[in-house]
This record gives sequence, C-alpha cells and structure tokens, in this order.
Amino acid sequence: MSALATFWNRVKDHPLSRVGPGLITGVADDDPSGIATYSQAGAQFGLNMLWTMPLAFPLMAAIQLMCADIGRVTGKGIAVNIKKAFPPVVLRGVVLLLLIANTLNITADIAAMGETAELVTGFDRHGMTVFFVLVTVLLQVFVPYHRYVFFLKWLTLSLLAYAAVLFTVQVPWGEVAVRTLWPKFTPDSDAATVITGVFGTTISPYLFFWQASEEIEDMKREGARPLIADSVAAGRELRRINWDTWSGMFYSDATAYFIILATAVTLHVAGVTDIETAAQAASALRPLAGDFAYILFALGILGVGLIGVPVLAGSAGYALSEAMGWKWSLERKATDARGFYSVIALSVLAALVIQYSPISPMKALFWSAVINGVVAVPLMAVIILLVCNKSVRGRFTASRPIVILGWIGTAVMGLAAVRMFIPG
Repeated sequence: MSALATFWNRVKDHPLSRVGPGLITGVADDDPSGIATYSQAGAQFGLNMLWTMPLAFPLMAAIQLMCADIGRVTGKGIAVNIKKAFPPVVLRGVVLLLLIANTLNITADIAAMGETAELVTGFDRHGMTVFFVLVTVLLQVFVPYHRYVFFLKWLTLSLLAYAAVLFTVQVPWGEVAVRTLWPKFTPDSDAATVITGVFGTTISPYLFFWQASEEIEDMKREGARPLIADSVAAGRELRRINWDTWSGMFYSDATAYFIILATAVTLHVAGVTDIETAAQAASALRPLAGDFAYILFALGILGVGLIGVPVLAGSAGYALSEAMGWKWSLERKATDARGFYSVIALSVLAALVIQYSPISPMKALFWSAVINGVVAVPLMAVIILLVCNKSVRGRFTASRPIVILGWIGTAVMGLAAVRMFIPG
C-alpha cells in the first residue's frame, strides 16, 4: 500500500470523520456574519459582552438538541412536523421569514469571503465572490452528501484559528474572568441591539432546520428507520445525539467567546469600536496584533464561510421542499430533486445579485444576525411545543430540563428583541 493510500485510510478512520450533524451545525453557527457580530460586540463593549457566551451555550444546545431529536425520532424535518401540528399560516410565515433571513445572511457571508480573499490574495473581491458562489453551489448539487459532508467535517478545524489568535496578543485573564461573570454596561437600545445580534447569530433559525434534516440524511444513508417506528436503537442514538450536539455547540460557543475576547483586547483597547464586516475586523487586527493574527483571523473567515453558506442554502432547500411536499436530499441527484436543488442554487445566486444592488452587504452582515434573533423567537416556541407533543413524537417527548432551557432561551431572545426597539 502506498504512503498516500495509508494516509487517506487514516484520515477516513479518524474520529472526526465519524462525528454527526451537531459539529457541522455548531461550526456553521460561527459563519462570517457571526464573526462580524461577535467582533462588533468585542470592539464596542470590550470584555463586557463575554457573559453572553456562557449564557447562550446551554440555551443553544437545548434548542438544537430538540431539533436533532425531532429529525431522528420522527424521520421528518421541522417544516413537515409544523405542517402536521399547526395551522398552515404558521408554516408559511416561518418558511417565508427563513428564506428572507437566509438570503440576507448568504449575501453578507459571501461578501465577507470575497473581501477577505482580496485582503489575503490580492485578487478582486467580486471575482472571488463569484468563485465561492460557484464552488458552494456545484459541490452541493453534484457531490453526494456522504462525500460532501466528509470535507465539511474537516473544515470545522478552521475554528481553531480564533483560539490561536489569543496566543499572539496580551490577555488580562484575571479581568476576563471578572467581566465574564460581572459585566459593566448600560442596558440601553444599543446594548440590546448587540445582544440580540449575538444571540441571533448564536441561536439561528437556519440551524434548526439543518440539524434536523441532517439527522434524517444520516439515518437514510445508514438504512435505519425513525425511532418512533423502531425504538430498538433509541438509547444508543439519543446518547449519540446528546454527545454530538452538546460537544458541537460547546466548540461553537467557545470559539465565539474567543472572537469577542480577541477583538476586545485589541480593537476596543485601541479605540476601534465600529466593525461592519468580518474582513474589516481581520484588517483592523493587523497593525494591533501583527500579521500572524491577521492571517489566522482571515483564514478562519474563509473556512467557516465554506461551511456556513452551504448550510444556509441547504436549510432553505430543506424547509421549502418539506413545506411544498417536494423530494429532497443532498444524496439525491439533481434530476431527482429539482425543486430542492433549485432553492439552493437560487438562494445563493440571489445573494450574489444583491452584491451588485444598492443594498449594502456590509450592513447586512450585522443586521442579518439581528433579524435572525427576532425570527428565532416564535420559531423556538413552535419547536418546544412540537417536542412536547405526544402525537408528534410518541413516547420520545423532551425532558423537563431541556424544555425549561428552551423556554428560557426564548424569553431571553424575546426580551432583548423588544428592548432593541425601545429608544433610550
């Protein structure tokens, strides 16, 4: 056996290749839009927004765990379950808001990727944006899910770049610990907007649809049946989902904490308090933390963008296809699921068109997170009601602690969203 073949076999057998949808979902959560939002939080408020991440972790893990359980237990996605349990207007409203938010999010992400690629390579940002759009669409449409998802899992390592940045700057760890537990800020509309943006990019609607549908993709690929129809594997599968989701969300949440911290101890300290894009945050780091930190930050943006954009487009495809009753699956050929793949392609291409419109993709970076924060509130309530509904999940209803965490998350995001629109 050749050295290359030996290396490839080791890569395929690596534990990372066997993790489930939770890891990819968690990393997609820290897409370029999220990086810009976390960077704005750190630049504007310094260490005083670090508290959001310890609070967000159990809340995001709880809601994602509910979504994963819905997919694996029922064998149906979020949209199909909403369709069965709620009036049609609920499903239409949720899917319409999801499509709008996802398109804005993709617009922001590919703009940030193009701008970052221009900073790193010197190539024109518009050309690089077109390149990233073509790559993501072609991979999703023409590469089967079981192969495509393998590479997505390895791209999750790109998040380690943000932990590495902290080794290039001075961090006052004592003050970090104090401010994480005891922040100092005025709870005005500006703070509420940033908090809504942070929670909106951390607990995002597109992640709900994606993780539920990926559980179904994996289930079908392995030839398994929904747990509600075959409960023999229930214990093993629910333990796997628990471990996968909690660990994936921890990885995502810790990375977001590192981004807020890195920008707090560099940009905020230097008086740079207004960040519109992830690429701008990377560029601003260069004179403050050096070329190495700048390159790490920039490469992280590109790596998570290559995960985030397919997840955004894929979740839109899943949601609309389920709502319309179309065939869907990233494992199907394009000719077998035309509607599904059309949604994926059109959502990304529409985002590309917006790049050349008067709409600023730079402002969309932050505001797409804020929109997600507002949209997520009613959707979270619907998901919690679904997991508590025995007619939907049979005996596999959610545990009381998870339900309580879900309602706390809904309340926190709802209060922040309301405060955001109150002047002063």
